This record gives sequence, C-alpha cells and structure tokens, in this order.
Amino acid sequence: MKRKRDDSDAATSSSTGGVSESLGDEFDVFLNFRGPDTRLNFTDHLYHSLDGAGIRVFLDDAEIRKGEKIGGELLRAINNSRIYVPIFSRDYASSAWCLRELVHMVECLRRSTDKAILPIFFNVDPYDVKLGTGLYIDALKKHEDRFSYDELRRWKEALTEVASIKGWHCKDIGQGELIKLVTNEVLRKLSRGVGVVPDHLIGIDDHVQAVMDLLGKDSLDVRFVVIHGMSGIGKTTLAKVVFNQIASQFQGCSFLSDVCEFSQLGKIVKLQNRLLSEILKSQSIKVQDTDSGINMIRGRCRHKKVLIVLDNLDKRDQLAKLAEKCDWFGSGSRIIVTTRDISFLKIYKNNVSMHPKAYQFYEMGEMHDSLAIRLFSRYAFESDTPPLEYDKITREIVKITGGLPLALVVIGSSLCNESEEGWDDVLTKLKKMPHKEVQDILKGTCSQGVHQTS
Repeated sequence: MKRKRDDSDAATSSSTGGVSESLGDEFDVFLNFRGPDTRLNFTDHLYHSLDGAGIRVFLDDAEIRKGEKIGGELLRAINNSRIYVPIFSRDYASSAWCLRELVHMVECLRRSTDKAILPIFFNVDPYDVKLGTGLYIDALKKHEDRFSYDELRRWKEALTEVASIKGWHCKDIGQGELIKLVTNEVLRKLSRGVGVVPDHLIGIDDHVQAVMDLLGKDSLDVRFVVIHGMSGIGKTTLAKVVFNQIASQFQGCSFLSDVCEFSQLGKIVKLQNRLLSEILKSQSIKVQDTDSGINMIRGRCRHKKVLIVLDNLDKRDQLAKLAEKCDWFGSGSRIIVTTRDISFLKIYKNNVSMHPKAYQFYEMGEMHDSLAIRLFSRYAFESDTPPLEYDKITREIVKITGGLPLALVVIGSSLCNESEEGWDDVLTKLKKMPHKEVQDILKGTCSQGVHQTS
C-alpha cells in the first residue's frame, strides 16, 4: 500500500482516531528510501514485486514532509511492520526523514525478537554507509546547523549498525534478479511462526525430533507424515511446533486447521482457496468448485517445494481434494496430516490392507506421569510442581484424565485460584465420568476454541 501525504494529512492522522489508528497492522514490510534516487525505478519495481507476491507493503514518500517529528500513521506503520527494507542510495544521508526512520526501525528491532532489517546497497558500498568514506560523512555534516549533536549521533549509530547487517549489493547483479532475491527472502521470513502454540509446552521435544526424523530434511522425495492418536493427545500442537521450525526451508507453506469441520460444513473449496493463496502468496486466487481447485493445486504447485499441514482429517476424500498425490508438488515437499484414526488412509490390493509407500506414521501416546503433573501444575498453580497439600489430588486428576494434555490444560486452568471445595467437587465429578466421556467433553471444548493442544 502506498502512502503519500502532505502536512495536513500528517496532522490529521496523528490527531484523530478511526481507520488510521490501525493502519500499521496492515503491513508486513516498510520500505525506507530517498525518493529522488530510486522512487521511479528500483523502489517502484521492488514495491510491485512484493505487492504481487501478496505481501503488504508500506511505501512512504519522505521527500514531501516539512515537519521534524515522526508521528501518526508513519509511526504506527514502522512500529507494526515486521520487516524493514532500507535502500541506501548515494544521496540517502542527505534526507533527514530517511535517517529518522532508520533510527526508529533500529529501536523497534532492539525491542522485538520477530522483526528484521534487510538492507539494500544501491550504488553504494556498506563501507560508505558505515561512514568509512566521505560520501555519507559529508552529507551528515550538512545537517549540523539544523539538528542537535545527540540526533546526529543516533543517525551515525543507526547507519553503522544497519550497514553491518548482511544485505544485498546491486553492483554485481541485475536489478531484476536482485528484486527477485529480496522478494523470496521476505517471503521466507514471513513464513516463520505461522502456527500459534500454547505458552507451556511440556514433553514435546522427543515428539518433535521423532517427526523431524520421519520428514527427512535432506530427502528430495515428496513425503507424507501422519501424526495420529486419541483426541486431546497433542497432535495439533506437535504439528504447529514442527511447522514453525521448518517453514523457512520451503518455497510455500500452508497450515489448514480443522479440515474435518470445514468438510462437514461443505467448505472444502474455501480450504483449497486458502491453500493456494498461502502457497502462491496471492490474494487473487478464486476457486470456483472442488474440481477446479484440485486442478489448480496440482497445476500451480507441482514445481514448488511446499510444506502443508492438514489438521484433523477423518475421510479420504478430504485428502483427495487438498493433497492427494506426490506429483502434485515439487521435489522435497512435505505434507503433514493429523488424525485420530488412520484407517481411512489404507488402500487395498488383493484384499490386503496397506498404506501408500510415501506415507510415514507417528503415533502419539499419553504423557508420562511426571510430565503430566508438571503440565497440570503450570496451569493450576503457575508452577512446575503442586503445593504439598495438593499433591495427592493432583495425581488423582492426572490418573483419571489419562495424561491427556488437553484435559490437563482445561481442568488445570479451571481450578487455578479455586477453593478446596471447588477442587473436591471437580474430582468427584471426574471419578463418576468414564475415561471415554472425558474425551468426548474435551472434543466439544476443542470445537469452542481450546484446540491448540488437541
């Protein structure tokens, strides 16, 4: 999204609420550049490349400002963007606005772990930006009469810090190829951390390693890994953790939650549309029906290395409409499926049940008692162990629930800061409830939003 404003516009955005209050939330990338140097060439081409890939871009024309403070819409855009792309050109340091923006980007980077700066050196060397030559030093000297010593110092520190970050130099590469590299790197960084996981993850590491082994990082084949086990055991959480760790290694990624529920509601087309939009990074994908969706998936993804998670499948046709065959995807692709029951994945030859060769299976079992107590305690007591007076009742609850992570989280959360009478009441009800009934209740809880540990 481009933003070109004059002083009156700036004043309006900083003094009123409404739409501009939330504009920063719309952006993935903030482009920082000196307009006369690159606005009508390199920066314009880069903007359209990023925008065409479905990336939300704030492209700001700093040359039209007359004020001396960053505020309003611009401040929010910087604060809320995930990736900053400063384009260092020969006259970049002559723009006080560029330098102010750069300082604020560096400050945001220092305060956050999920932001990044990707510098581009356009007809300059990193050594110039680090103030190793007179190019930027002379430009900064011209600001001495207008700006304080402290502000000039912050500008110099920001330039030196950002110039030390690995970026791109356009000296030995064509602009088209450079723009392609930048766009791909932005897509790679934005693909990280797609799946949100619970705050307290107990006993997940061994499961993650086992699934990683089945995925086979360096194998060029297309592989399906099926995570299966009873409801509430932690299949979705495991899939999210694995997805977050390896998403950056793929050209396109998609995590489709609750496929079974969408299927029951007749919304598989919606999932096909989402899968294509996320993998191709395009909002213009419009699937009309399931057949056209199948054709688009196998036609548009067959040369891409993709990572897809299909969460909570229970029928073969759900898989058939989203990721049925290996040749739908490029070499090295991985499809992770979570399901309670793997029987629908079997194929039959001469009345003998078997699974396709491309499939790897991982069954999740119940948590060990020590880990289950620790998980329950995190939610019930905000501690790794229960208080001595609650040790016995904690162990009884863990035993009754069978060590199911979802049960431990839901029940532990409900008992946090509860009276002794409340604990006794819950335990009494659980004792009267068969194990299967506990699971059925938890399935209902999942559908209402507590599904991250299912």
